Amino acid sequence: MRHRILVVDDDLTVSDVVRRYLEQAGCEVQLAADGADGLAAIAAARPDLVVLDLMMPGIDGLEVCRRIRRQLPDLPVVMLTALGEEADRVLGLEVGADDYVTKPFSPRELVLRIRSVLRRTAAHTARPTVPAKLTDSTLIVDTARRIATRDGAPLSLTAREIDLLIFFMHHPGRAWSRSDLLDKVWGWQFGDQSTVTVHVRRLREKIETDPADPHRIRTVWGVGYRYDPLDEKAGQ
Repeated sequence: MRHRILVVDDDLTVSDVVRRYLEQAGCEVQLAADGADGLAAIAAARPDLVVLDLMMPGIDGLEVCRRIRRQLPDLPVVMLTALGEEADRVLGLEVGADDYVTKPFSPRELVLRIRSVLRRTAAHTARPTVPAKLTDSTLIVDTARRIATRDGAPLSLTAREIDLLIFFMHHPGRAWSRSDLLDKVWGWQFGDQSTVTVHVRRLREKIETDPADPHRIRTVWGVGYRYDPLDEKAGQ
């Protein structure tokens, strides 16, 4: 399948390099020079994935990502950033980016990251072992439709957040390290483990009554995280 990738970056040199490498990898690539053009391109024809620069004039990458998440929560986003501070990288993840690559970057690494995100997205329909419905008290996930509700109200989850929630609910009671979760949920053999930390925090904010005192996603000190169902029949 020929994937359609939208690259949104005001640096035409970077856009052209990314385009050439993605086309060599068999992708169909569309370029947008700023956030407004990127949003218009997404509205006109939804791509399979968006490569999005963080720092742009006008509507910056963070705001573009926020709007994508409100309108198309399942659309994968890989953020490009020239900022080296961890806080800036984490901010991109917090607004819903699935992954990020810091400039200057290896175009080959970017292609590998994009392939990983697309592989993970495509795998959702190819996992018959996951039940069609996962239930934990009032938290319910329709895994086929990728919709989650809590107390009857829909939850606004990014594609990666619902991946993580499904994985946790399908494997309750076991402690997973951050590297385990990067491998099992992200499909990465390497990567920044703060990615997991950020997504767990965001997920807690949406499924826990008190995110500061979580009862479902527990921190296992020295290991990582464990999902403890409120409902004994969760995952059945």
